[in-house]
Amino acid sequence: MIKFLHTRIRVSNPAASIAFYQKIGFELGEQKTSPQGNQLAFLHLPGNDHFLELTYSPDFKVEFPEDLMHTCVGVPDIIAYCDQLENDGIEIWPEQWREKFSAGERKMAFVTDPDGYEVEILQS
Repeated sequence: MIKFLHTRIRVSNPAASIAFYQKIGFELGEQKTSPQGNQLAFLHLPGNDHFLELTYSPDFKVEFPEDLMHTCVGVPDIIAYCDQLENDGIEIWPEQWREKFSAGERKMAFVTDPDGYEVEILQS
């Protein structure tokens, strides 16, 4: 059986990206420098096999087309989770997400990491 193991994204500021992903629930694992000189940080969500690899390359400018790439996390209580993120200073979108959830719209929200990558939040 083939298993999906990890996703790598390039970041422009490893410390800022690690702090952001820790705020949304990831735990920092190993950090190391690759043979090519890239700084690598491996983050995971407790209870998940799949992990996120953050890669900083000093000579690489982080650019990607808008809305091309995102990650997604599932949470048992999206309202409590989004409230916690807002209390930690992370902006949730779409605006007025609480009102939309109360109106019966699908419980889906987003946050944006320091490089502009979107993280989708779904109630699961």
